[in-house]
Amino acid sequence: MQWVQDPSRSIVDNLSNVRSDISRHCRNKKKEYQKSKMEEHEINSKIKNSRNLYGGISDCNKSYHSRTNIGKDGRGDLFTGSHSILSRWKNHFSQLFKIH
Repeated sequence: MQWVQDPSRSIVDNLSNVRSDISRHCRNKKKEYQKSKMEEHEINSKIKNSRNLYGGISDCNKSYHSRTNIGKDGRGDLFTGSHSILSRWKNHFSQLFKIH
């Protein structure tokens, strides 16, 4: 808020320093997490616990996929919103099972 109200050089530098500190902190936390997961994989490998080893490896290899909340009505028009999506599924299954 200070930067928006008074964008002086000292406030901008302070904001930049805070951002870099936070980025460094997050980077270090991520490295610690990844190191602990690798140690866990090593332990699973040494004790021949292949199920947990390969499960952990596949979890590490998965990338982030955002969730889309878009649906189509009976005419093919797109819509969004959780309430309209739920009502569409309700109508779909009531027609499918012929429940009125």
